Amino acid sequence: MVDQTRIDRLVGEHAALLSERLLAHRAQLFPPNASKQLRRFTSGEVAELLGVKDAYLRKLSLEGRGPQPETGPGGRRLYTPEDIMALRHLLEAGAKVPGTYLPGRRAGDHLQVITVINFKGGSGKTTTAAHLAQKCALDGYRVLAIDLDPQASLSALHGFQPEFDLLDGGTLYDAIRHEDPAPMASIIRKTYFANLDLIPGNLDLMEFEHETPRLLAERAGNLFFTRIADKLAEIEAQYDLVIIDCPPQLGFLTMAALSAATAVLVTVHPQMLDVMSMCQFLLMTSNLLGVVADAGGNMNYDWLRYVVTRYEPGDGPQNQMVSFMRSLFGDHVLNHTALKSTAVSDAGITKQTLYEVEKSAFTRSTYDRALESLNAVNGEIEALVQKAWGR
Repeated sequence: MVDQTRIDRLVGEHAALLSERLLAHRAQLFPPNASKQLRRFTSGEVAELLGVKDAYLRKLSLEGRGPQPETGPGGRRLYTPEDIMALRHLLEAGAKVPGTYLPGRRAGDHLQVITVINFKGGSGKTTTAAHLAQKCALDGYRVLAIDLDPQASLSALHGFQPEFDLLDGGTLYDAIRHEDPAPMASIIRKTYFANLDLIPGNLDLMEFEHETPRLLAERAGNLFFTRIADKLAEIEAQYDLVIIDCPPQLGFLTMAALSAATAVLVTVHPQMLDVMSMCQFLLMTSNLLGVVADAGGNMNYDWLRYVVTRYEPGDGPQNQMVSFMRSLFGDHVLNHTALKSTAVSDAGITKQTLYEVEKSAFTRSTYDRALESLNAVNGEIEALVQKAWGR
């Protein structure tokens, strides 16, 4: 008789082994009980972020104005993320144009809620959301990132391993569950980026997908698609931007996120199979959100854009696919693309983004090319946010 293995036990064993190894990996990267820290930024990097000359930062330092930088190897001046924010406040106080150094909301501006979505995994959705959230925080916006994906990759990037760090909950599910929801403020976690908070994700989010159909069948509870928007209303005064990393499926969580959104960013890998998948995703989204709109959901957005990710300019078929998308969707496709880069993937091995990793770990041209690409994409999105505020 052939031995048979129960698949549930085998999968459980593999999950336990992998989880144990990942915990050991984290302990190697970060000492026990230590929280993830962000590197210091050179004066040149800070000057570029602020849009001033390096010599001006040196002048401020010599005059004793603003935070005093550390002195690193070779006499390099190094600033913490908190130092950068202190400089922004100092410079904004003397700026001729309001919002030059603190570009966030002013009186009358509505909270910007950007959902990052795609039906297909591997489209660069989490990478896009993470780099966008971090760059906006570095640029002076008050940002809340929400990991709505039960796989919790955005959480892992920011130092949270769900099966160890979220044993007692602490995801958006706690705030949007249909029974005894928690206050939104109770699940928000500070990150090592000044101005960037996080609501992490884990498998608890799947409970919302399981509970909602039952309540819909029973016609019980509040409308599911209003729950995220209602909870964001509790804390909206604290933030300029909310960036939601949605799961790679069009379930109840994604529909609730789309109903809470003021803007939608669709990531697209320029390959035929990915574009075909996106076509099915758009058809399903249109049909389902039409039903939500008929039921009273808010479907009015400030903007919708497609961002081309993992782009290889030397790949002929990819160039054809990008041209095809631009001919169909026109200005709805971002002008800039996120290039495929070993710098981004290598940084991910240590659970870091390009804004976190030390650029000395890469060939300078590789790092600079990847960073220029990401900065261009994020800058274009920030311009859309400003336009939505009437600027």
